[in-house]
Amino acid sequence: MAGDDSSQTPVRLEGKFGATVICWILGLGSLICWNSLTSVEDYYYDVFPEYHPSRVLSLVYQPFAFGTMALLAYNESKVDTRKRNIVGYIMFFLGTLALFLVDIGTYGKGSIESYIGICLVVASFGMADALIQGGMLGDLALMCPEFIQSFLVGMAASGVLTSALRLFTEAVFNNVYNGLRKGALLFLSMSTLFEFSCIFLYAFVFSKLPIVKYYRKKAALEGSKTVSSDLSAAGIQTDLTQKLVDEDIGYLDRLSNKELLFQNLDYALDLFFIFVLTLSIFPGFLYENTGEHQLGSWYPLVLVATFNIWDLISRYIPLIPSLKIESRKWITILVLLRFLLVPAFYFTAIYGDQGWMTMLVSVLGFSNGYLMVCVLMAAPKGYKGPEQNALGNLLVFFLLGGIFLGAALDWLWLIGNGSFFG
Repeated sequence: MAGDDSSQTPVRLEGKFGATVICWILGLGSLICWNSLTSVEDYYYDVFPEYHPSRVLSLVYQPFAFGTMALLAYNESKVDTRKRNIVGYIMFFLGTLALFLVDIGTYGKGSIESYIGICLVVASFGMADALIQGGMLGDLALMCPEFIQSFLVGMAASGVLTSALRLFTEAVFNNVYNGLRKGALLFLSMSTLFEFSCIFLYAFVFSKLPIVKYYRKKAALEGSKTVSSDLSAAGIQTDLTQKLVDEDIGYLDRLSNKELLFQNLDYALDLFFIFVLTLSIFPGFLYENTGEHQLGSWYPLVLVATFNIWDLISRYIPLIPSLKIESRKWITILVLLRFLLVPAFYFTAIYGDQGWMTMLVSVLGFSNGYLMVCVLMAAPKGYKGPEQNALGNLLVFFLLGGIFLGAALDWLWLIGNGSFFG
């Protein structure tokens, strides 16, 4: 999916390390809000014990992410990438600030009104997620595979960071009055500041790096209309991009979204099934269906942290060529084999101890990150800029579709335990 990087020149290489680091930070910023919510859901269970916060918030988040991504994937060639990503990060910034203010305004007291307010903010997070994930992966698809990998690793790092901080706040505030609330407010304030820094990095730093300007100018020459604002922000003359817009250069002969999808249907379905399985277990099952164990209130926090750590570690492994799977057939086989984890989790929750559950969560996290990166790095190269951007958006559309269905299927674990409706 990423652009061909075989004929590098000094101009193209200049700023590559800085761009890779910024991609990592922007990836972290694209999920830190959501991971902050999943890390403090024990607080929301304390405030809203009858409303299944983990499952409800996931189910609120996903349809807005999926619906927004469907519109964006259909109209990707007409959507300005720069404006799209900046709007997404601004929405994350305002959303985390709103969650902080809602809690302050209600003094941490649970009510149906405040719960609805939280759900509305989470819905805006879903829309922001679609804006950024599709926008960034479509944008980075024009460049080199290392940028995509770095962005995906940053997404996983947000889970590890929030889990580590959550374990720290659990230790610090465990015996402090209102400790859960203080830890949650710390999370929200940190997420708000971090999202603000992402706005600055993307808007004023990333677009001006020489290697980024090179790839975007190359995409414009191939007919991409989504990079014009980025080129203008980088100080590149816009006469070229205006000419491309006026004459439809490179657009009329590009593959349609339907043709792109048929050529890459296996990759799209792989991403769909990866996240159907993952979200049908994480995080709802880990919070509500694993029973009581020696770790007590630490148990779900440790499981979430375990998932995030292995998810992060696995995303670095494809950087080693001998450990990266590029065979389309084998990727699909491994994706389908993951569904064996469903009965494994079911029987372990009933008969196993916390050691076996921790091992299964490790496998879930490892396979999630590793296979996701393998798919997105192995997606076919050789397309023109507009087609690479379109393919990135299509793959994210299927990814979010899998997350949406997985979050819905997660409710099936409640059948038979008498707690489906509260």
